Amino acid sequence: MRQGSVVVMGLDPGSRATGYGIVRESSGQAELVATGVIRTPAGKDMGTRLGVIYARLAELITAHGPAEAAIENVFVSKNPSSALKLGQARGAAMAACATHGLSVAEYEPSKVKKNLVGVGGAPKDQVAFMVARSLGIKKPDWPEDASDALAVAICHLNERRMRRLIDG
Repeated sequence: MRQGSVVVMGLDPGSRATGYGIVRESSGQAELVATGVIRTPAGKDMGTRLGVIYARLAELITAHGPAEAAIENVFVSKNPSSALKLGQARGAAMAACATHGLSVAEYEPSKVKKNLVGVGGAPKDQVAFMVARSLGIKKPDWPEDASDALAVAICHLNERRMRRLIDG
């Protein structure tokens, strides 16, 4: 890792697709390190799917060495079964981070949107635009889950910078 820089992993958990985004910030400038989506095998039991999420995130953490992680809080829907599965995927992601010594910050989706766009109810395309803009990428070609994970990482970097200014 470069001196004076920090690498953060952002996560958008899901039992079928977990987005990840790894961003390095150096001198206030965010740079894309890696992004993508972990897809779990369709038709497999939940334990297998959670194992895939955990194992793949463990590989990514080892490969890229983030210092911190940030994860989107569970969005509670009307379907309790969906909320439970989302919570389980979130738990697998948090466990992978914890076993590698990463602290995990949690953010509500509206906080992430407000942080990047200025409006807590911003549509996903506006958030995606600001993610690309923050990273200096003109034509991003990543999936929506990856974009959401990058948004969480950038939100965390912004919040982290603000805390340092206030505290210090």
